Amino acid sequence: MQTWEATNPDFARTVREAVLSMPAARHLGFGFGAITPGHVEIVQPHRPELTQHNGFLQGGVLGSLADFAAGSAAGTLLQPGWVNMTIDYTVKILAPAKGATVLARGRVVNPGALLTVAAADVFSVDPGGEILCATALVTMRNVKLAKS
Repeated sequence: MQTWEATNPDFARTVREAVLSMPAARHLGFGFGAITPGHVEIVQPHRPELTQHNGFLQGGVLGSLADFAAGSAAGTLLQPGWVNMTIDYTVKILAPAKGATVLARGRVVNPGALLTVAAADVFSVDPGGEILCATALVTMRNVKLAKS
């Protein structure tokens, strides 16, 4: 696993607050697991309203989790006063997500001043273990917030 250094000493709180301030993130109802420089875990409880017709998490939900996890991982390396936004992502669904929870592990692939490339793996989790159900590659645009 690649080791990165955060330039913002308060990166974990900053990322958590930025993500959970988004209505889409609150609607999905996920929470955070580990947050370290360049790496983030997002946990999604299984909820019937997020499933497709046979009880598996719907593909768009898996894509959203991958996007949020990768973007959050990229966000851990931003300087204070900067945010990021997704400009492109590709998700490959590999297996149904049928566990009690779904865990998305985001990681930075290549940080940059303007663009950061990150990735995420999404796992279906139940008492028997984890099953890789999706993988994604995400490009984030880093944006300096305007001073008010």
